[in-house]
Amino acid sequence: MCRLFGLISAPRATRATFWLLDAPDSLDEQSRQNPDGTGLGYFDSRGQPEVFRQPIAAWQDRQFAAQARHARSTAFVAHVRHASTGEIAVPNTHPFERSGRLFAHNGVIEGLDVLERHLGAAGMADIGGATDSERLFALVDREIDNAGGDVTRGITTAVRWVAGALPLYSINLLLATATDLWALRYPDTNRLYLLRRPAGGQHGDRALHHADATGATRVHAPDLTVAPAVVVASEPMDEHPGWRALASGELLHVGAHGEVTSTIVLPDPPAHPLALTDLRPAAAASQHTL
Repeated sequence: MCRLFGLISAPRATRATFWLLDAPDSLDEQSRQNPDGTGLGYFDSRGQPEVFRQPIAAWQDRQFAAQARHARSTAFVAHVRHASTGEIAVPNTHPFERSGRLFAHNGVIEGLDVLERHLGAAGMADIGGATDSERLFALVDREIDNAGGDVTRGITTAVRWVAGALPLYSINLLLATATDLWALRYPDTNRLYLLRRPAGGQHGDRALHHADATGATRVHAPDLTVAPAVVVASEPMDEHPGWRALASGELLHVGAHGEVTSTIVLPDPPAHPLALTDLRPAAAASQHTL
């Protein structure tokens, strides 16, 4: 399935190296789990977002995407895409950037015609791709503006509308600014995990080095030997005992100084839930746990 990864060390900027794919080989080339895109977003020294996105339509694309990416930032968002909606192309590759925010999503939302009408011409004007994810981000962005810049309230309003109006399988999401990180898990179909990591990790003297079970996402952050961070990921990525799964409907907020708060903003199941068997073959394949 799509892999989400978020890391925030604000207010301190930290160095990190990401490998979003293992090096390509012939076996990977034949795998039905071959990803359709990778992306990394972070913030420069002025707090402006920088985004690297690589759709993977050929072996050469995978070879390029597998190269190490180095950055220094207060927050990072990484995503490995298995396409559920939209072709393999840059505009459909996560993370997305709007209004100085980064956004990535794992899940499936249907009824996009209804969502597009809800967004209206103004809301659709800046959408460049075909994904449900980018349309969800446009709705979140609009509701943040309607809430006077209150990101928590904007996300809550947007996802409550989606949960009540549209057929959905999952709307797990990450949203980051240069100072804050938000994460939502809903409903319980796809998991999302949180780690509040002290400086040096559980042993007190180690850099962060995370890798998921598939090798699709690896990150090394040497500065976290001496700095704390909060990590959100699709699965626990090391042996640290502090990983915990977010509850269904839980909206997590990591503030500008590392403070963590969470609220159950969607206590009820979706009005129009989709099971894996309800999804189109491509969408269903994108949601299988590897």
